[in-house]
Amino acid sequence: MHKLALAALTAATLTAAPLPAQETRVGEDGFESPPASLDQMHWLVGQWAGEGIQGAPAMESWLPPAGGTMVGTFVQTTKGEDGAESIMFTEHLYLMEENGTLVLRLKHFNADLTGWEEKDDMLTFRLVAVEECAAYFHALTLRCDDAEDGTRGLLAAVRMQSGGELVFRFEAMD
Repeated sequence: MHKLALAALTAATLTAAPLPAQETRVGEDGFESPPASLDQMHWLVGQWAGEGIQGAPAMESWLPPAGGTMVGTFVQTTKGEDGAESIMFTEHLYLMEENGTLVLRLKHFNADLTGWEEKDDMLTFRLVAVEECAAYFHALTLRCDDAEDGTRGLLAAVRMQSGGELVFRFEAMD
């Protein structure tokens, strides 16, 4: 299963224009990231929980900035044949200020903590656009997704190589 998720999450190499109904955006060849800072990302701090791949629970957490970096984690669970929930995979994320803009870097890990990427490799998502409560990276989106009842929400979406998306909707756990 992790090969499917890896294929979805390695979509940062796409250069096609976004489809109108999709949450993610991609930069054209040679695009320049807009000016941005972590001060614009305060809304992301917190713990979030929701439905992930195949309807299984997923969680995402973001710490406040420290030294020009926000550290985040993502946990995707799965249900075994016995119905027990276990970790499918995790991600370790760094949202960083770099050259006057933002970049998101991440590494994937199996449940036994073995990495998907080579030891010194990681996926890098360059910023395409930033708005009041949204950051659009090349093939990856993080944005507010508040419910009508006032519940704070977070939407995370990643473009797959097939052109489709994995979309995660989370509610604040606080």
